[in-house]
Amino acid sequence: MTGRHPAPQPAPQLAIVVDTEEEFDWTKPFSRSERSTRSIPAQALAHEIFDPLGVVPTYVVDHPVATDRHAVDFLRDLQRGGRAEIGAHLHPWVSPPHDEAVTRRNSYQCNLPPDLERAKIARLTDAVARSFGRPTVFKAGRYGFGPHTAAVIAELGYAVDCSYVPWTSFADDGGPDYRGTPDQPFWLDRDRALLEVPLTSGFFGRLDRAGPRLHRLLDDPGARRLRLPGLLARSGLLARSRLTPEGVPAAEQCRLLDAMVGSGRRFFTMTYHSPSLGVGNTPYVRDAAGLSTFLRGIDRVLRHFRDQLGGEFTTLTRYRRSLLPADAGPA
Repeated sequence: MTGRHPAPQPAPQLAIVVDTEEEFDWTKPFSRSERSTRSIPAQALAHEIFDPLGVVPTYVVDHPVATDRHAVDFLRDLQRGGRAEIGAHLHPWVSPPHDEAVTRRNSYQCNLPPDLERAKIARLTDAVARSFGRPTVFKAGRYGFGPHTAAVIAELGYAVDCSYVPWTSFADDGGPDYRGTPDQPFWLDRDRALLEVPLTSGFFGRLDRAGPRLHRLLDDPGARRLRLPGLLARSGLLARSRLTPEGVPAAEQCRLLDAMVGSGRRFFTMTYHSPSLGVGNTPYVRDAAGLSTFLRGIDRVLRHFRDQLGGEFTTLTRYRRSLLPADAGPA
């Protein structure tokens, strides 16, 4: 009797999504007047890492970026050189039509009236199309994907959404609850036309494979009062993390990738906000030393993924095409 060799696992794949947006003070109320995009040229710093590795990030741009000539010129040069793909990113408070009050609750598009949400996405899509060509990747600002979002973006020609944050709830702030949603790409419709590619969020530690069953414990108010999540993390038993250089050390991101690849996950997205590459714009980069650490962390994680885990780099659109039948045509 001869044994059957197991089928080889496909190489893990990783895409980078950059929330490409205006600079604003994250500690203050949202404002329609804050539309500066001075940090867009600073993305060249990341391309000193991306280009040698063959990484092509997807810049999901919001309305202030899509309508600023200098920002568009910089990003369009990357796009035309095959060094970047461009999608759309909705910040409702700076996206016309401005028919709602500017409040924290309304910063989540899922809380807007459906007709207004659709109008904002349509106006944003047109602005991105005029500057870069018709976008097919969408990301809700503040991860505010709602019950009507999928139908709207599908109607407008989008093929990929990347708004979900698995194992995470924003409900206390008025946003959606993503607990229990898949942490790997999945189709949002029966026709397999609209693909959800969630932000990489998961677990590591000796109990990492139990994370999907225990994740609600990490959010339980009683457990938090007892500091149980911190105790679990410090003991090496279980920690929840995201694949981002914003507030997550490179070593922790590598541990997360190790655990998720080890448990059979094969697709990952690293994400961050474009203003983080300008000193002082976000809480994650306060000075030149912080910027250097931020960039070194990106480089370390990408090289770990490639060299230690045998990973390959891709884009959201390229990955979606790989899931389609060979005769399906372009998408």
